[in-house]
Amino acid sequence: MSATVARSAPSTRDLAGKIQNQHRERLAIVYVRQSTVQQVHEHQESTRMQYGLTQRAEDLGWPRERIVVIDDDLGKSATSAEGRAGFQKLVSEVSLDHVGIIFGIEMSRLARSCKDWHQLLEICSLFRTLIADLDGVYDPAQYNDRLLLGLKGTMSEAELHILQQRLNQGRLSKARRGELIAAVPTGYVQRLSGEVTFDPDEQVQQVIRLIFRKFSELGTLNAVLRYLVQQKIHIGIRVREGAAKGELEWHPPNRVLLQNILKHPIYAGAYAYGRRQVDPRRKIPGRPASGRVVCATQGWLALLKDRFPAYISWEHYEQNLARLFANRARAETLGTARNGTALLSGLARCAVCGCRMTVQYKTDSQHYTYVCSRRRSDYGEAACQQLSGACLDAFVREQVLRALEPAALELSLVAAERVEGERTDLDRLWQQRLERATYEAERAARQYRLVEPENRLVARQLEREWEEKLAAKQQLNEEYDRFRQQQPRLLTEGERAAIRRLATDIPKLWDAPTTTPAERKEILRQVIERVVVRAQGETERVAVVIHWVGGIQTHAEVIRPVGRLEQLSYYPALCERLRTLAAEGMAVEAIAERLNAEGFRPPKRRETFGRQGVRDFLQQLGIGTPSPRSFPRDELGPDEWGLAELAREIPLSAVTLYSWIKRGWVQARQEEVPPHRWIIHADPAELQRLREMHARPLGYYARRAWSEDAAALVTEGTTRGLEPIDERKARNVPDA
Repeated sequence: MSATVARSAPSTRDLAGKIQNQHRERLAIVYVRQSTVQQVHEHQESTRMQYGLTQRAEDLGWPRERIVVIDDDLGKSATSAEGRAGFQKLVSEVSLDHVGIIFGIEMSRLARSCKDWHQLLEICSLFRTLIADLDGVYDPAQYNDRLLLGLKGTMSEAELHILQQRLNQGRLSKARRGELIAAVPTGYVQRLSGEVTFDPDEQVQQVIRLIFRKFSELGTLNAVLRYLVQQKIHIGIRVREGAAKGELEWHPPNRVLLQNILKHPIYAGAYAYGRRQVDPRRKIPGRPASGRVVCATQGWLALLKDRFPAYISWEHYEQNLARLFANRARAETLGTARNGTALLSGLARCAVCGCRMTVQYKTDSQHYTYVCSRRRSDYGEAACQQLSGACLDAFVREQVLRALEPAALELSLVAAERVEGERTDLDRLWQQRLERATYEAERAARQYRLVEPENRLVARQLEREWEEKLAAKQQLNEEYDRFRQQQPRLLTEGERAAIRRLATDIPKLWDAPTTTPAERKEILRQVIERVVVRAQGETERVAVVIHWVGGIQTHAEVIRPVGRLEQLSYYPALCERLRTLAAEGMAVEAIAERLNAEGFRPPKRRETFGRQGVRDFLQQLGIGTPSPRSFPRDELGPDEWGLAELAREIPLSAVTLYSWIKRGWVQARQEEVPPHRWIIHADPAELQRLREMHARPLGYYARRAWSEDAAALVTEGTTRGLEPIDERKARNVPDA
């Protein structure tokens, strides 16, 4: 029949002299294509008609051995040339001037994209290659034929658009009615009638409910995954295809599966279509399923609530999505609570610019600083502010524990209920697993008893399966016994008393070694939205505003450690008071006691003024006699300094200068006789170098262990790659 169709095609256009000897000297290519594999198997008549074009090529003068059939694209769409090896081979042969004519049953078989079609016409026009279909023979080099071929290509592309539009609109219309259901996730089954219901297996439902409950409690997907793995809980999944379609299999939990469960709206009873749509910019050539991106809820093509039985409410579903989004490590999200020491990570905000403050840890996790450096990193300006994290965390901790005190009894009751509820859920899961193991063992026993005893080939296999089921049941019983010993279903009186005692003593629970920093941060995030901080210049005063969940605010002032006396907000009053007390003839020890009693405090980590601190302060103000360990200038040689005098000259603290000496940064010698004072050689060039070292910002030098080579470089005046000294890290500092 195909040959008959090919011969019946009109040949009037062949009489115009389009086919010449130069065309017959080259190949005649018959291009065969079907759009899908289903069409190849079910629409075989069209395929036979295309193969029948070889007879037409013979009728037009091509010998059979010069006729080439290209059928590499059977089962492939013509919407694009990507992935069509046959079409690419055809274009390549035409470009090599090997082809005299191309046969196709219709133009849509060659291409349904105007881009690919006109590219082929351009190449055929350049190499004088003809194109033939059932309507006639065309020469792309002639304008009229080129115009007609272009019109046919446009109609082919438009036809494809119309077909796709009909399919998409039909699919979308069915989706808007909530009837377009390809497959349902675990926890649900779809009946033959199309109705979607809960999975009939109670254990499957119990595991799904446990996943949602633990996510609400633990707050992170990884925590839920670790919990399921620790408790050896598997997730039941129905097989979707194959001989075992519909059967239940138990798989260990994984991150992707849990993420799909938490994000799928069907668990909230909603039907959704178009959650992942195709972005043409992200499509990968040769991969039709690529390019899908997740859309926001308002971008879904269809959303129908209360269409299916629900495991959770829609509000609970939205809370889960918000929590997953907030757990991501992004600048605009809070992020999950981590095990860093800083309690206000993600909560501290700068009152100057409103940006979130970052945490900078020192050499260990116990010393850290809250820094607002957004303006410096984005605009090259100076950093807004920074302050020690310990003082701010201590203040917030005190406020949170004070706020939780009235709810101590309620917290103890809720904690006890949660522990018992969790143990009850786990015990129910164990009972369901034991029930399933008992059923499988009894089923294997029934199968073994039904076989004829003489049929040993089958009986031996069934006997082995029965023994395996019995062994699995016994092992499961032993594991359940161990579980009950470790975690009894009901709390004992001792456990209840311990929970009540810990709840009433919240600070002890907070400071317990078993309480991790991540758990403390989770407690803070349950009651605090943000903490706004504003440091008053370089002084020790910091204004703090705690924004509690619910809209209440707490305004307070925190005292932070500063590096120098001059940074204290009451420094002028302190100097005046010190001069007054010294003028009254009071001893150094008495002055220190009076200052402490009147509320004056030194900078840095010290809580009160001491004898040596007052003496140094008096010397700094030019009052009193030099310290016994200080050098009079007449006892020192040229360019020689005592430790305290050089520290005041630079200026920096004596603690820092002593640390530099111990690290080899400064050339110094120590007296051999008591009081073993340090004598430092520092000419004007050395003084300038020390001032430059002191002016460098914290963190300038690389953090690494010091070596003799590095110390030698410092001594010679090179400061590259050296670690700065934290004054609080210095040890064994002599009295200056």
